[in-house]
Amino acid sequence: MTREEKAVYYKHNGFNCCQSVIKAMIDLSDSDKEILTKAASGFAVGMGGMEATCGALIGATMMAGIVKPGKKSAITAREILNKFQEYSGATICKDLKGKDTGVVLCECDDCIRNAIRAFDEVLPMESESEG
Repeated sequence: MTREEKAVYYKHNGFNCCQSVIKAMIDLSDSDKEILTKAASGFAVGMGGMEATCGALIGATMMAGIVKPGKKSAITAREILNKFQEYSGATICKDLKGKDTGVVLCECDDCIRNAIRAFDEVLPMESESEG
Protein backbone atom coordinates (compact mmCIF):
# COMPACT_ATOMS: atom_id res chain seq x y z
CA MET A 1 0.00 0.00 0.00
CA THR A 2 1.43 3.41 -0.96
CA ARG A 3 1.60 6.31 1.46
CA GLU A 4 -1.23 7.98 -0.44
CA GLU A 5 -3.42 4.88 -0.07
CA LYS A 6 -2.54 4.58 3.62
CA ALA A 7 -3.43 8.22 4.22
CA VAL A 8 -6.81 7.90 2.51
CA TYR A 9 -7.45 4.74 4.54
CA TYR A 10 -6.74 6.63 7.77
CA LYS A 11 -9.06 9.45 6.66
CA HIS A 12 -11.88 6.95 6.19
CA ASN A 13 -11.15 5.39 9.58
CA GLY A 14 -11.52 8.25 12.02
CA PHE A 15 -8.57 10.54 11.46
CA ASN A 16 -8.64 14.08 10.08
CA CYS A 17 -6.73 15.08 6.92
CA CYS A 18 -3.66 16.31 8.79
CA GLN A 19 -3.49 13.23 11.01
CA SER A 20 -3.96 10.97 8.01
CA VAL A 21 -0.98 12.47 6.19
CA ILE A 22 1.16 12.36 9.35
CA LYS A 23 0.25 8.72 10.07
CA ALA A 24 0.98 7.66 6.50
CA MET A 25 4.40 9.34 6.56
CA ILE A 26 5.34 8.61 10.15
CA ASP A 27 7.96 6.06 9.11
CA LEU A 28 10.12 9.00 7.97
CA SER A 29 10.46 10.17 11.57
CA ASP A 30 11.86 8.75 14.76
CA SER A 31 9.57 11.11 16.71
CA ASP A 32 6.92 9.75 19.06
CA LYS A 33 4.13 8.56 16.76
CA GLU A 34 1.34 9.07 19.28
CA ILE A 35 2.40 12.64 20.06
CA LEU A 36 2.65 13.53 16.36
CA THR A 37 -0.84 12.17 15.72
CA LYS A 38 -2.25 14.04 18.72
CA ALA A 39 -0.51 17.26 17.67
CA ALA A 40 -2.10 16.96 14.23
CA SER A 41 -5.61 16.65 15.71
CA GLY A 42 -5.95 20.41 16.07
CA PHE A 43 -5.61 20.97 12.34
CA ALA A 44 -8.94 19.42 11.39
CA VAL A 45 -11.32 21.08 8.94
CA GLY A 46 -8.87 23.75 7.85
CA MET A 47 -8.36 25.04 11.40
CA GLY A 48 -11.56 26.69 12.48
CA GLY A 49 -14.38 25.57 10.27
CA MET A 50 -12.69 25.45 6.86
CA GLU A 51 -11.40 29.01 7.14
CA ALA A 52 -7.67 28.30 6.98
CA THR A 53 -5.00 26.12 5.39
CA CYS A 54 -5.92 22.59 4.32
CA GLY A 55 -5.06 20.05 7.00
CA ALA A 56 -3.46 17.66 4.51
CA LEU A 57 -1.10 20.42 3.39
CA ILE A 58 -0.29 21.22 7.02
CA GLY A 59 0.51 17.55 7.63
CA ALA A 60 2.91 17.43 4.69
CA THR A 61 4.69 20.61 5.78
CA MET A 62 4.88 19.36 9.37
CA MET A 63 6.59 16.20 8.15
CA ALA A 64 8.94 18.25 5.97
CA GLY A 65 9.98 20.22 9.03
CA ILE A 66 10.57 17.02 10.95
CA VAL A 67 12.70 15.34 8.27
CA LYS A 68 14.48 18.51 7.08
CA PRO A 69 14.60 20.88 10.07
CA GLY A 70 16.54 24.09 10.11
CA LYS A 71 16.81 27.31 8.20
CA LYS A 72 15.66 25.87 4.88
CA SER A 73 12.43 24.38 6.27
CA ALA A 74 10.42 27.50 5.35
CA ILE A 75 11.68 27.27 1.77
CA THR A 76 10.77 23.59 1.65
CA ALA A 77 7.31 24.37 3.05
CA ARG A 78 6.79 27.01 0.35
CA GLU A 79 7.78 24.53 -2.36
CA ILE A 80 5.31 21.96 -1.01
CA LEU A 81 2.60 24.63 -0.79
CA ASN A 82 3.20 25.71 -4.39
CA LYS A 83 3.04 22.13 -5.69
CA PHE A 84 -0.10 21.43 -3.64
CA GLN A 85 -1.78 24.55 -5.01
CA GLU A 86 -0.85 23.52 -8.54
CA TYR A 87 -2.41 20.07 -8.06
CA SER A 88 -5.43 21.08 -5.97
CA GLY A 89 -6.33 24.57 -7.16
CA ALA A 90 -6.10 26.26 -3.74
CA THR A 91 -4.58 25.89 -0.27
CA ILE A 92 -7.49 27.10 1.90
CA CYS A 93 -9.96 24.44 2.98
CA LYS A 94 -13.12 26.45 2.26
CA ASP A 95 -11.86 27.27 -1.25
CA LEU A 96 -11.00 23.63 -1.91
CA LYS A 97 -14.45 22.57 -0.70
CA GLY A 98 -16.28 25.34 -2.58
CA LYS A 99 -17.89 26.67 0.59
CA ASP A 100 -18.51 30.14 -0.84
CA THR A 101 -18.70 29.30 -4.55
CA GLY A 102 -20.43 25.93 -4.61
CA VAL A 103 -17.61 24.68 -6.86
CA VAL A 104 -15.51 21.96 -5.25
CA LEU A 105 -11.92 22.25 -6.44
CA CYS A 106 -10.58 19.18 -4.67
CA GLU A 107 -12.15 16.57 -2.39
CA CYS A 108 -10.41 15.64 0.87
CA ASP A 109 -9.14 12.29 -0.44
CA ASP A 110 -7.48 14.03 -3.37
CA CYS A 111 -6.10 16.80 -1.15
CA ILE A 112 -4.49 14.09 0.97
CA ARG A 113 -3.01 12.42 -2.11
CA ASN A 114 -1.81 15.77 -3.46
CA ALA A 115 -0.14 16.74 -0.18
CA ILE A 116 1.87 13.52 -0.11
CA ARG A 117 2.65 13.82 -3.82
CA ALA A 118 3.92 17.38 -3.28
CA PHE A 119 6.08 16.24 -0.36
CA ASP A 120 7.50 13.36 -2.42
CA GLU A 121 8.36 15.67 -5.31
CA VAL A 122 9.99 18.33 -3.13
CA LEU A 123 11.85 15.85 -0.92
CA PRO A 124 12.33 12.79 -3.15
CA MET A 125 15.27 11.37 -1.21
CA GLU A 126 13.16 11.27 1.95
CA SER A 127 10.31 9.42 0.28
CA GLU A 128 12.54 6.67 -1.16
CA SER A 129 12.32 4.75 2.11
CA GLU A 130 8.63 4.09 1.36
CA GLY A 131 7.80 0.47 1.68
